[in-house]
Amino acid sequence: MPLSGALPEIIPVFPLEGALLLPAGRLPLRIFEPRYLEMIDDALGTSRLVGMIQPLASQGARPKLYSVGCVGKLTSWSETSEGRYAIVLSGLCRFRILEEVDSPRLYRMVKADYAPYVSDLNEQDDEQAFDRRRLEDGLKRFLGKHQLESLWPTIEELPGTLLVNSLSMVCPFAPAEKQALLESPTTAERAKLLMTLVEMNAAGAADPEGTLQ
Repeated sequence: MPLSGALPEIIPVFPLEGALLLPAGRLPLRIFEPRYLEMIDDALGTSRLVGMIQPLASQGARPKLYSVGCVGKLTSWSETSEGRYAIVLSGLCRFRILEEVDSPRLYRMVKADYAPYVSDLNEQDDEQAFDRRRLEDGLKRFLGKHQLESLWPTIEELPGTLLVNSLSMVCPFAPAEKQALLESPTTAERAKLLMTLVEMNAAGAADPEGTLQ
C-alpha cells in the first residue's frame, strides 16, 4: 500500500453521479466517452491512478464537483471490440480538492490533498466499530425491498470495515447520501450513518405513499 507521499499531487478525476469509491472497495466501470477513454489510456501509461468524485449537479459539460473524492488504482482492465474499456478501480485513499488544474487533455485534473485522510492507507479491520447484527437485520429488509437478495451470500462473509465500505458503495442511496458516507471520518461513524439510511429506507416499504416523512 503506498504512503500518502507516494500518491501524486495532480490526478485525473472521473465525475460520476451516484458512483462511490471507498478505501479497499472495488468499483467496476464501463468507459465509453472519448474524454474518459483518453483518461484511462493516460493512466495506464503512468500511475494507473484515477480519482472518483461526484458532481454537485449532473447538468453541463463541466459541472461543479464535491470537494471530497477517493483515488483508486486500475487493477483490472480490458478493451472491448467497440474500443471501450471495462475497468475495475480499487480504492486507496480519500482526497480533498485544493484546486482544479488547467490541462490540454479532454478530461479534468485536480490538485489533491490526502493529508486529512492518511489513515485510509493503513486502516485496520474493526468488527467492534459497529453493531453488525443490527446492520445485517436492517440490510436483509433493505435488500428485499430493492430485489437485491442475491447480494446477501457475498455480503455476509465480508469482514467489518470492508462490509461497511462495500455496502456504502453498492446500496442505491441518493447522491447526497453517498457523499455523506464518503465523508464520514471513521468506520464507526460511517457504519452509524449506513445503519440509519438502511433502516429508514427499509421502513419506507411500509409507507403507503412510498416516501419517508
